Amino acid sequence: MASRIRTVLEMIKFEHSVFALPFALTGALLAARATSHAWPSLRQILWIVAAMVAARSAAMTMNRIVDLRYDRENPRTQQRALATGALSLTFAWGFTAIAAAVFLAAAWQLNLLALKLSPVVLALLFLYSYAKRFTSWSHVILGFCLGISPAAAWIAVTGGLDARILLLCAAVTLWVGGFDVLYACQDVEFDRRAGLYSIPKRFGVARALEIARAMHAGVVALLAWLAASFALPWPAWAGIVVVAALLAYEHSLVKANDLSKLNAAFFTVNGYISVLFFLFWGAAAAFWRG
Repeated sequence: MASRIRTVLEMIKFEHSVFALPFALTGALLAARATSHAWPSLRQILWIVAAMVAARSAAMTMNRIVDLRYDRENPRTQQRALATGALSLTFAWGFTAIAAAVFLAAAWQLNLLALKLSPVVLALLFLYSYAKRFTSWSHVILGFCLGISPAAAWIAVTGGLDARILLLCAAVTLWVGGFDVLYACQDVEFDRRAGLYSIPKRFGVARALEIARAMHAGVVALLAWLAASFALPWPAWAGIVVVAALLAYEHSLVKANDLSKLNAAFFTVNGYISVLFFLFWGAAAAFWRG
């Protein structure tokens, strides 16, 4: 049983939940502080976390189902659970259905608007699995799938939406899209053989790295705009400086002719970015008077 659970967690890359969850929780904190000068309730936080984990689990499993043919052909992905037969397609479809049901239930527990929008969110998450078949900008679609999390958390807490939180959505979209461009650099040759689309395939690795840098520069600008629009105190600005420094370090690890440190850039640095951003902006929310 423990081995099967580990296999499932590996299939959905459960540890990568750290990438999006802190931004969703930041959205929840800003929502509560901006609208009622209070904090999200424990009940709201728990259902937001449940919704995030369930939605991401459904999306990741669907991605593995849809990409099974490519996972079997790509040397980098041949050891994934569905590709090796460690998990069956029947199990994967069932797991996707259960995760989607948990997401819908969590949205129902939050408020009516969250419930109404939940099918739209699932449709968007499932769309990403097909994006690389028709657009080089699939990285941005993936970024948007995670980028909507702060707005979703705002809706979960307030039952409405403030346009200013869309700046954080845009920042997360560019952040995720940018590091996905970096990650895709290792699959350029396979994408060419398989007829898949990506920015590195279309523009070359060197140009793709420049595009990723531009996207991450946009992240810093958007975060500064967001902090100014909410008039957040100094910890938010300190957090932006930390994010900018880590993004610069991330790009220093990856060269067009040397992708050997790509995993460090992708997993380690981005994990630090999301967690430290939440800590600094959580501190800002504590000091903030709205």
